[in-house]
Amino acid sequence: LASSQKPHTLFITCADSRVDPSMILQAIPGELFICKVVGNLVPAHGAAVGGVSSAVEYAVTVLGVRHVVVCGHSDCGAMRAFLHPEKLKSLKAVEAWLEHASTAIAESKDHHSHLEGDEFVEALTKENVISQLQHLRTHPSVASRMRKGDLFIHGWYYDIGEGTVSAYDEEAQRFRPLEEGGVRKAVA
Repeated sequence: LASSQKPHTLFITCADSRVDPSMILQAIPGELFICKVVGNLVPAHGAAVGGVSSAVEYAVTVLGVRHVVVCGHSDCGAMRAFLHPEKLKSLKAVEAWLEHASTAIAESKDHHSHLEGDEFVEALTKENVISQLQHLRTHPSVASRMRKGDLFIHGWYYDIGEGTVSAYDEEAQRFRPLEEGGVRKAVA
């Protein structure tokens, strides 16, 4: 560990203090390159040059990770903020950052407007994971490695209360529970 790192996975998740990627994956130091950011948002390439974009580029290009996980979670404050946008008025930086979730908000309003409260927040959080996967694909380093077939991206939803993880299945267009032991196997 003192001389180099060779993580197998870039794990992008929310800055929420209850979400610990190493605990979720039962990972040892050096296995994960972790990027924690409000709302687990990944700006589309060129939309915002900053910490998330540089973490993606570095992990994919220099460290050669084989997996990228975008992981949303239950009771996400960033997603819950959309139920009460007036609370964001004094948080200008947060309000601007959350613009990277605009597609997820639109999708949720179109497809999940029948839901309320916690159910709507869960649906929005999952839509946000899907949207951030789309943003991730716009990054040249990610697109190139995916085309070569040596980089895999995953969308996960972590239920804090249950301690369970579900993964987005693109073919079925829904989240499915990872089987026991599947969390670690999914990115090993």
